[in-house]
Amino acid sequence: MHIENLRTNESARYDADIIILSINRLNHTLAAVRSALSQKQVNARIAVLDQGSSDEAWTTLREELQGFRTVRLFKAAQNLGVGGGRNFLTSIGEGRIIVGLDNDAVFANEYVLKNALKLFDEEPRLGALGFHILSRDGSQTDEPCWGYPNTLKILCNQRFLTTTFVGAGHAIRRTTWDEAGDYDSSLFFTWEEYDFCLRAIAQNWDIMYDGSLRVYHDAATEERIKWSEGRQKLFVRNRLIIARKWKQNWLTLLPRIIAYTINGAANRQLRSTLAGIFDAIRHDKNLPKQKMTAGMRDYLLKNEEQHRGSLYRRFRTEVLKPLQGSA
Repeated sequence: MHIENLRTNESARYDADIIILSINRLNHTLAAVRSALSQKQVNARIAVLDQGSSDEAWTTLREELQGFRTVRLFKAAQNLGVGGGRNFLTSIGEGRIIVGLDNDAVFANEYVLKNALKLFDEEPRLGALGFHILSRDGSQTDEPCWGYPNTLKILCNQRFLTTTFVGAGHAIRRTTWDEAGDYDSSLFFTWEEYDFCLRAIAQNWDIMYDGSLRVYHDAATEERIKWSEGRQKLFVRNRLIIARKWKQNWLTLLPRIIAYTINGAANRQLRSTLAGIFDAIRHDKNLPKQKMTAGMRDYLLKNEEQHRGSLYRRFRTEVLKPLQGSA
């Protein structure tokens, strides 16, 4: 893997690393960087990794960002995926927290990072923090980016403990990152945040959602992996792989597999669904596996499973729902 480093900054402890991945989406990426630069009362560094933009987009991006002292721009020879790209940008930083911002998202105001840092300082066991992802105009929650039980939507403007975060806007304590380990880059896309959070929870860290920390998401269609172009396969494959990492046996996973199959058939994605299932089975023997501790199981029960509702409710809301952006 070759990565070209276009800027180097002095190594020093500071508040936050803001990391942004880029593939084309030039205007969106520049808006995300400007939003990061606008954050006040926080000492932050911004790192951008380009993972395959066109030559024209890359050249323009490099020219636009050259004059910013706190912005570092890198270029990868290939697309490392979400996890792989974030791993690289995190590894070159020194900030107390790592803030992930999608390249089609912007902070809702100039004090999101300041308030996130304050929460990390107030909560010593807080390992990762999910922001409230809203639509482009900020008028409502971005439904495809609601990564929590549906029963918690009434708390979208509040704060609660959870078991994951949505990557479009989030923060991770660097100490937690060091203890839990980086993202599993083999997942490439989807569920990498949940995989990380499970390892953090196993280390007795809390995961929290805070609805007052807001990000506006423009949901760019360019370079987006659609359900009809492989997203469904990765979604199914990665979730089963994560379950197997924690020694959930295949018999226990059978209801989930059946649910995925019904959902895939209902959304005309049966072939992709089956491909994801078989790919998870194929990779199973090489997966590192460990048992959940009693404390971890209790945390998941209290902060995820009890919010999912009855099997009938979950069947209606999760299995039969249409895929967002399935075209």
